[in-house]
Amino acid sequence: LKSNPSNNEEKEAQTQLTKSDELQRLHSQALSAYQQEDYEAAISLLDEILAVCVWDAELRELRAECYIKEGEPSKAISDLKAAAKLKNDNTEAFYKISRIYYQLGDHELSLSEVRECLKLDQDHKQCFSLYKQVKKLNKQIESAEEFIREGRYEDAISKYESVMKTEPEVPVYATRAKERICHCLSKNQQPTEAIKVCTEVLQLEPTNVNALKDRAEAYLLEDLYEE
Repeated sequence: LKSNPSNNEEKEAQTQLTKSDELQRLHSQALSAYQQEDYEAAISLLDEILAVCVWDAELRELRAECYIKEGEPSKAISDLKAAAKLKNDNTEAFYKISRIYYQLGDHELSLSEVRECLKLDQDHKQCFSLYKQVKKLNKQIESAEEFIREGRYEDAISKYESVMKTEPEVPVYATRAKERICHCLSKNQQPTEAIKVCTEVLQLEPTNVNALKDRAEAYLLEDLYEE
């Protein structure tokens, strides 16, 4: 304005300054809400700011944290992916994305994201530790599925039992392992055991189609047609 004063530009500048002041106020409120653990309010305020400041990586990371606290991990992934692109060498974002995918039971995507972290920093302790865990689990699951394709059901059951030992903390892996063990037992003409394991899965996930189909096959083997 000092170099080229004109009414139009002054009006525009004043408008932008007012908007800037308003965004700073919203930013302070968002941080305050986050510190008070009112994540829903923080998300709402950050939505307003990010509608204008689209390229702010740190605000996206903050909103991702709020989504995680609110139990909405898939929304957090979206913000963290943007933050990973917006900020150079953002190993932290890749690590967090990988952890979320892992907790959701998507070990393949988890492995892919943690590798991106290690490409940026091969000595990153958290990423390397997670990488070892996911790689081991991924290898066991791939091996078990290969046994199933070959009809080696006993070997597949043994391998899925190893999966449950490798990851006892994240329930989704135990449930998936039991679902596949139930499938193997049914295919291996072991109906009594299959019905037991399938029922365990269905107590956790009543609408699990695979477990329902495999239990139905096991009931057929036992001539339990009504069931």
